[in-house]
Amino acid sequence: MSVAEKSQKKSGGLGETVSVIVQALLLALVIRTLLFQPFSIPSGSMRPTLLEGDYLFVTKWSYGFSRYSLPFGPDLFSGRIWGAEPKRGDVAVFKFPPDPSVDYIKRVVGLPGDKIQVKDGQLFINGVGVPRQKVGQIDNRDITEKSGPVDVYRETLPNGVSYDTLDLIPNSIGDNTQEFDVPPGHYFMMGDNRDNSSDSRFTVGFVPDDNLVGRANLIFFSIGGSASPLEIWKWPSLMRASRLLHFVN
Repeated sequence: MSVAEKSQKKSGGLGETVSVIVQALLLALVIRTLLFQPFSIPSGSMRPTLLEGDYLFVTKWSYGFSRYSLPFGPDLFSGRIWGAEPKRGDVAVFKFPPDPSVDYIKRVVGLPGDKIQVKDGQLFINGVGVPRQKVGQIDNRDITEKSGPVDVYRETLPNGVSYDTLDLIPNSIGDNTQEFDVPPGHYFMMGDNRDNSSDSRFTVGFVPDDNLVGRANLIFFSIGGSASPLEIWKWPSLMRASRLLHFVN
């Protein structure tokens, strides 16, 4: 083989490698934009449903696509393409309205036109109290982030969606609120950890339709103790095996 042939082969091999890398990056971008986006839980506001250290997939097509479906949220268009309204009870990822560079995850409890209020710890939708039943206590710091037993209440929304909430502090600041009128094109979000959640009762406010990123769907990995999933040596003691491949309710 001549020197020219060797040079041409090396050049061709490098070009093929670059082409494969570019194609892989484009495929990953399409998947992340249109199909699934990995998301890690940054806080305890959705306990006991979601825990810090949960890693999950968010389905991007669930509510259609807005500018925030794209990385960095470029202002290329307004509104949503193939938009679909969230269902009451969905656990949704959205951009924090005061600072869209920040991702939040909460439960959708109020739809456009709803009147939302919390009275004595009970959620009211359009003047009707959401059934709230005490189902027991959890005494597990990994789940509640608190030493000692914590009361657990199960709520059932008008469309039949049920989920557990924590009651860390009786008569907390979020247990009695004003009545909120959800404007058109906006949603009211609340965390399941009712006494430790910055949500639409407080700084989040109403969430515009455009800020929705997608619906939380599947937990694909979970590890406690503030450990990184890259710390493989900690998996035997800290990995939450029971949460793997667990669908988000």
